[in-house]
Amino acid sequence: MNTKGFKTYLAKPGEVQRKWYIVDATNKPLGRLATQIAKVLQGKHKPTYTPHIDVGDGVIIINAEKVYLSGKKREQKTYVFYSGYPSGNKDVPFKVLIEKNPEKVFQLAVKRMLPRNKLRDKRLKRLKVYAGPNHPHENLKPEPLDKLYL
Repeated sequence: MNTKGFKTYLAKPGEVQRKWYIVDATNKPLGRLATQIAKVLQGKHKPTYTPHIDVGDGVIIINAEKVYLSGKKREQKTYVFYSGYPSGNKDVPFKVLIEKNPEKVFQLAVKRMLPRNKLRDKRLKRLKVYAGPNHPHENLKPEPLDKLYL
């Protein structure tokens, strides 16, 4: 096959144009929502996706406290945190964490679905999570993510 003339497009850091999306997490499954958000943060929804360049968009999540978990996960799911010291394990049930800090639940879910490389922290900075319906990012003119995936 003749491949002359075919070129693979590679995005350059200066050419990246970012958009912002807003997601209402009310009654939506945590895991499915987190995978879609991880794809948007990576830029995999764009035709100009380049693995080694951060071409992703920003995401604002509202109503994080009203997220849905199927089955008995709300009572049984636990998060494990380790301080680094002997006997420094701390198990926190989902029910307690969603009441105290619902933003942390989404941060952890999306963080663990992103690839573990040098771009992960940069991508996570573009994830803004709020427990209630209000957010201070109206100047970014976010579009609803629902029309793309959900």
